[in-house]
Amino acid sequence: MALTDLERLFVYTTANQIWQQDLLMNAYFQGSSVGANLREMVLGRPAVKPLTNPYDQAITGRLRADSATIRQASRNVSEASSMVGIAAEAVGTIKTTLEEMEEIAKQVKEGDLTYSASVADEYNALRDKIIGIVESTLYNGIALLDSGEWGTEQIDSNGNVHIQSTLSADPNLGGFDVTFRALDTIPWSTQLSGTDLANAGTLQTQLDRLSVYIGDMTTQEELYAQRQDGLVSQAVSLESQADLLDQAVEARRQEPTLSLEEILVRLLLRDTGTLMDEIS
Repeated sequence: MALTDLERLFVYTTANQIWQQDLLMNAYFQGSSVGANLREMVLGRPAVKPLTNPYDQAITGRLRADSATIRQASRNVSEASSMVGIAAEAVGTIKTTLEEMEEIAKQVKEGDLTYSASVADEYNALRDKIIGIVESTLYNGIALLDSGEWGTEQIDSNGNVHIQSTLSADPNLGGFDVTFRALDTIPWSTQLSGTDLANAGTLQTQLDRLSVYIGDMTTQEELYAQRQDGLVSQAVSLESQADLLDQAVEARRQEPTLSLEEILVRLLLRDTGTLMDEIS
């Protein structure tokens, strides 16, 4: 069946368009730089990070150094707050244990509990728990309540831990000390004894000592808690200062060169519009 003139024109036009498209594709995708760029975009090659801008590095060097130093100071202060928090928890546990001992002594005095060897053992076990807490309260190997372990590079013989929190590179020129109180110097073993619950005279002495110790531990716990809150606030403040310096660094940088993908995206958004009207 012979083709009509219209059908022959359609076949010729279609063939000619296919041939032209094939020629263009070969030109673009076989060794062409344009084709290489198109292939890289289609295949999703990872973006190449631009080389460091020497001007940006030079003009922002001091700001970046100060930001890093302040951020490290914030971490140091935050670590100090953790140390104080551990000491506060330990002292709180000691206070609670003393209150348990006081309750036993009160029950014996009021006749609600009859003194016996087992009662004395329970009382002494609570006392030994306090001694164990004092000896085992550590932060990264630093004894916080046991002065027998003091006198090291981390904590001096007076219970001071130095915290570097300034821009000075010399640790001796800046920072502050966090001081811990020694609790191993309290004669727990000799002053708190279960056998002293046996008669009224020594029992009252135990109650008086327990009252003093509980009040002392309550005060110490509050002091540690207040110091911890202050250190947390100081760490947050330092972190905010570092963030502001980082913002200043970005503000002083030169605008980076746009990549090919960013240019195309901006062109597309210019033609198709965006979700947010940035003009009005």
